[in-house]
Amino acid sequence: MDARAETYFQKIQEAVANEKMVLPTLPEVALRIRHNIEHEDCSAKDIADLLYQDGSLAAHFIRIANSPIYRGYEKMNDLQTIISRIGLRTVKELVVSLSIKQIFTATSDSLDKQFREAWSVSTGVAAISSTLTSTVPGLSPEQGLLAGLIHNIGTLPILTVAEQSDDNFEDEAELNQLIYTLQPHVGKFILETWKFPPHLLDVVTQCYDFKRPAQGSADYTDIVQVSLLQGGYINGAANIDDYSDVAAFKKLDLNPEVNFVELEDNQEKIKETQNMLLN
Repeated sequence: MDARAETYFQKIQEAVANEKMVLPTLPEVALRIRHNIEHEDCSAKDIADLLYQDGSLAAHFIRIANSPIYRGYEKMNDLQTIISRIGLRTVKELVVSLSIKQIFTATSDSLDKQFREAWSVSTGVAAISSTLTSTVPGLSPEQGLLAGLIHNIGTLPILTVAEQSDDNFEDEAELNQLIYTLQPHVGKFILETWKFPPHLLDVVTQCYDFKRPAQGSADYTDIVQVSLLQGGYINGAANIDDYSDVAAFKKLDLNPEVNFVELEDNQEKIKETQNMLLN
């Protein structure tokens, strides 16, 4: 981390410590659902009752339950039936994923465009990640979706501090470089406050480390790396000339010369999943 990035990271930490900045938080309903599923003996009806407290979240949840991710299921409109059908663990992941959209809401007009762009990238990577994960034994499409959505969560406080700072950026590329450098540190800071598991912390801290060694079995960081590269979501800061040098392709048994995103069977599913997240 260079001196400028270190300065900005310190500003974010100090703003949080002095309560001048509040880190993004998950909505109360999502937190309660996650807690109840993890720590209590709850039923599908209990979770449905909680979901009904947030009409927008409930409607979005029903849409995703009828999305390409669950194409094999018949159309379902009753929350309790959906929850019973897809299982509490899946419900927890989806509710958290769908709640993240609310975090990408800007507090000023000047930040609105940048936040919307960040959310567009987040949903694009998530749609690819979910689709790709469905082809990998042992990994969950819902976790793939969540990994894609949170990979750039550190962008939001960085943009907020940059807007409030007197330090002018010469061009967009300069700001992008700062974000690229700081995202792993700020993202980890946020996910630790959310008490997210280590494998998702790995996503935000390592997804742009394309020299990551090929150790162990394929994981969600590998999924997100391939999604970033083949989805065209790298702004140039990574300087990747040859995808065959990226271990994630080998671990996922993918040919780096064949774009997973452009395969006909995947295009519609990826597009529908992203549209579902955006709308």
